[in-house]
Amino acid sequence: MNRLSLNNKKERLALILKGLDSVMVAFSGGVDSAFLLAVAHEVLKENVVAVTAVSEIHPAREKKKAMEFVKNYGIKHIILQSTEMSLPAFVSNRKDRCYVCKKNLFEKLIKITSDIGIKYIAHGANTDDLEDFRPGLTAAQEMGVLAPMIDVGLTKDDIRLLSKEMNLETWNKPALACLATRIPYGTPITVKALEMVDQAEDVLINFGFNVCRVRKYENMARIEVNPEEIESISDKKNRETIVGKFRKIGFSHVTVDLEGYIQGNMNRAIKD
Repeated sequence: MNRLSLNNKKERLALILKGLDSVMVAFSGGVDSAFLLAVAHEVLKENVVAVTAVSEIHPAREKKKAMEFVKNYGIKHIILQSTEMSLPAFVSNRKDRCYVCKKNLFEKLIKITSDIGIKYIAHGANTDDLEDFRPGLTAAQEMGVLAPMIDVGLTKDDIRLLSKEMNLETWNKPALACLATRIPYGTPITVKALEMVDQAEDVLINFGFNVCRVRKYENMARIEVNPEEIESISDKKNRETIVGKFRKIGFSHVTVDLEGYIQGNMNRAIKD
């Protein structure tokens, strides 16, 4: 995409946000919501509030990073304890799990906006999300949550480029997804399973595999990393150390997906 077109999209996004008067941004700390929050803060200043949901489904490491980001920019920040693990429709892990989760979250955000006098809620969906199975987008539309980056046609690559120009430290951050996405549809989600996945991914990140997923099938872990890193993770020394740490976490078997990490991998079962 040429520079003029990309800048035009950012300008249109800024105009949309400026016209809102005040906005709450659902802020996970990822690339998309960080960019949306930064642009909103540029045009609305103190009339922007960031809300970060925390619970068992969110990697523990991400809360600290989100808090550091808003602190650096002087943005008002609310930490919200979300309660999706108390919802039978969520923990049963049906294909509408994301819809149930997002509806629960947005209901809470609407209540907060009412209490503090914020007019609108926006989330960081981009046009790439329209290509995958994302029932959470339906929940957002039903609840009146805005997706301004979709409205102006911003892709994930656009957002990364613009974030880099704005010197946002999140510009090259790996894609985020809640830990529930590591559990196959139809398998009930438990706190124990989420903790095992979170701990296992921390092991891989500490090894330097920043783009990684650990999919949990009963007591088997299926590791996904970038295709070019498969050889490294299969190295004898790395392999033995990783397997040993995964065993301590509670996995009986550890495998590596030869296809590597692909966003939306677990949604293939639905598409098929």
